[in-house]
Amino acid sequence: MTTVAPLRNLISIEDLDADQVELILDTAEQLREIAERPIKKVPTLRGRTVCNLFLEDSTRTRLSFDIAAKRLSADVMNFSAKGSSVSKGESFKDTALTLKAMGLDAVVVRSHSSGAPLQLSRYLDVPVLNAGDGWHQHPTQALLDIFTMRRHLGRLAGLKVAIVGDVLHSRVARSEVQALKLMGAEVTLVAPPTLLPPAVETWGVEVAAGPDELLPELDVLYVLRVQRERMHRGFFPSSREYARFWGIDGPRMDMLKPEAIVMHPGPMNRGVEITGDVADSDRSVIVEQVTNGIAIRMACLYLLLGGHEQRDTD
Repeated sequence: MTTVAPLRNLISIEDLDADQVELILDTAEQLREIAERPIKKVPTLRGRTVCNLFLEDSTRTRLSFDIAAKRLSADVMNFSAKGSSVSKGESFKDTALTLKAMGLDAVVVRSHSSGAPLQLSRYLDVPVLNAGDGWHQHPTQALLDIFTMRRHLGRLAGLKVAIVGDVLHSRVARSEVQALKLMGAEVTLVAPPTLLPPAVETWGVEVAAGPDELLPELDVLYVLRVQRERMHRGFFPSSREYARFWGIDGPRMDMLKPEAIVMHPGPMNRGVEITGDVADSDRSVIVEQVTNGIAIRMACLYLLLGGHEQRDTD
């Protein structure tokens, strides 16, 4: 018998053990059905206040956390860099101390600076959730992704997953690899050499130059966005060249086994890393990932804000 340790913050997948991940996924499974109700709201976090501190642009993640908190009946305060004291030069510490003085119950933070959520957690005595920090981590994206995999394929242990694309600039890839390895999946990274991170051999995964040989054996084909905004030099000759060698199109999708699924964290560059016919196919679970993201973020807020009860597991 083991006891699942309560969650304090959610800064990185490395902060979690397998039992905690299972607890988050199981809680999300229970909360997901709220989206199917006529009134999509429960009183679980009534009287609590969650601050969404988004210092970097976001659509899916910001809206997802906002909806998640409101479905749990929490009050939500949205804070962005634009139009705030941050844009006037206020230090991150002073911003954190201002939030602390407001008596918030949790802070969701997204920043272009790696390490910002960890730094914030040192200034605050309430839970901090990392909604993406620089090139470092995006833990709730990884959790919603493995939640989606488990719902479709029934398990995580032993799944064969290829993560294809711009690994170098992807915080999603880092979190994804850690979550999949923690839960027993087999992971292969597929990218041009220029888009692999330094010391990738220390990640404990296989690396392949191209996707074609892997496709027939995969359970999950996970396609990463080409992050042009982070590229300040040429990492590949052209978008057409990238699409030819690493993009996922109809013929490549047809090489997958029948039950395999295609995933993408969004937003997509259609015609570059993925074609429209793949993105819109029956194999694609990309839209479902968005739905599942709300359930996972509801679960994280619920567990961090007192919903956790000690649970014994065999």
